[in-house]
Amino acid sequence: MKKILIANRGEIAIRVMRTAKRMGIKTVAVYSEADKYAPFVRYADEAFLLGPAPSDESYLRMDKIIEIAKTTNTDGIHPGYGFLSENAEFSKMVSDAGIKFIGPKPHAIKVMGSKLAAKKTVKAFDIPMVPGTDEAITDVKAAKSIALEIGYPILIKASAGGGGKGMRVVEEESQFEEQMELAISEATSSFGDGSVFIEKYIGSPRHIEVQVLADQHDNVIHLFERECSVQRRHQKVVEEAPSAVLNETQRKDIGQAAVDVARSCQYEGAGTVEFILDTDGSFYFLEMNTRLQVEHPVTEMITNVDLVEQQINIARGEKLSIQQDDLKIQGHSIELRVYAEDPENKFLPSIGTLNKYILPEGEGVRVDDAFEEGMDIPIYYDPMIAKLIVYADSRIACIEKMKRAINDYKIEGIETTLNFGQFVMHHEAFVSGDFNTHFVKNYFNEEGKKKYLEPEAPLAAAMAIQFIHDQKTKIQLPRRSSNNWQKR
Repeated sequence: MKKILIANRGEIAIRVMRTAKRMGIKTVAVYSEADKYAPFVRYADEAFLLGPAPSDESYLRMDKIIEIAKTTNTDGIHPGYGFLSENAEFSKMVSDAGIKFIGPKPHAIKVMGSKLAAKKTVKAFDIPMVPGTDEAITDVKAAKSIALEIGYPILIKASAGGGGKGMRVVEEESQFEEQMELAISEATSSFGDGSVFIEKYIGSPRHIEVQVLADQHDNVIHLFERECSVQRRHQKVVEEAPSAVLNETQRKDIGQAAVDVARSCQYEGAGTVEFILDTDGSFYFLEMNTRLQVEHPVTEMITNVDLVEQQINIARGEKLSIQQDDLKIQGHSIELRVYAEDPENKFLPSIGTLNKYILPEGEGVRVDDAFEEGMDIPIYYDPMIAKLIVYADSRIACIEKMKRAINDYKIEGIETTLNFGQFVMHHEAFVSGDFNTHFVKNYFNEEGKKKYLEPEAPLAAAMAIQFIHDQKTKIQLPRRSSNNWQKR
């Protein structure tokens, strides 16, 4: 594989290109008109315009992407995450064009793209699953009867899609019919598929996911777990590896379950198996993401394994060079997703210009980003600016390092999730490890913000004054690249 096209944008495009270049592989970028001057376009060896800013006219144009790949004699296409990364049709079209798809085969994507099909597929491997239905339900009367058998509260979930859409918690029988109709309607409008199913609602869950790698020679391994319970709108904001609550027996069991899930669909490549962890230590299969995850860096930091390199090697047909017994957890890593959002206003997008953009640096600090000072945040795509990742020998040291890195990360012109990250790092629930997916709802309120954010104001002001003073005495140099993340 001498040349790959990255069918994506932003930080993940640069992330893939960085590894490809280190491996001696040429890179091709595709971009929309909104991204014409973006750093990832300049970083590639070649770059081609896809079309106007809207994603359905650019990054979702499968035909045009494959046409560019053919024109440039590209050997492989890496889909990143989002856009076409979990599109079985795109995977097939790429393969049919004689190009390697750097990801799983269409069968695995299709099966794991449907929660009901996934449940049916993994059932033969005796994977723990939340009590509920295995088939889609549209008959409200029959569904109501099943809900009574399971016992309230129950969760109605869309079979297709994710991100909390088509999902409804029903506390009691009187609410059932209305909530089911709403779930079906939302699933239909969001995914074109109104199929829903019913599960027992786990009231205080933790979100644990396991990274897996599988080659084309029936070798499957896991690279331990990530804790992803700090979320807003069912989407992650803070992730860490390893989890603070799993013991070695649980870690072994959940890792083996993830490997079995991958085997159940003949998986190839890097994937993530997601589980719900109950308060009693029981875990249940949730779904499988058939792509590289946004939060993959924390796994890379604690295992020293480049997951993009592994993806490329697997696509080339190579056997895994790592065996399960070779892997050991080394230290701790935390990631904060730096979104252009206003946490004080329900995490709504904050669009504007990066009037100031200064990155944190130091040992064990990694920033995966795709912006520069003076750039605008486009309204057409996900509002993530960067991923701030830190690594240390212990979880407590990692939390302290993240606090310092957030303080050193200077962004002006828009609102971001940096302050929210500081709130999380200081909160006793997170520090103790005693938290779940309701962290934002339970703690990010006026009382919590007053307690955990306001005491930082004097320190922040003092640091700002010191920073201004330091800048006056320094010789100004061009900004150093933030992407040399392999140096801890």
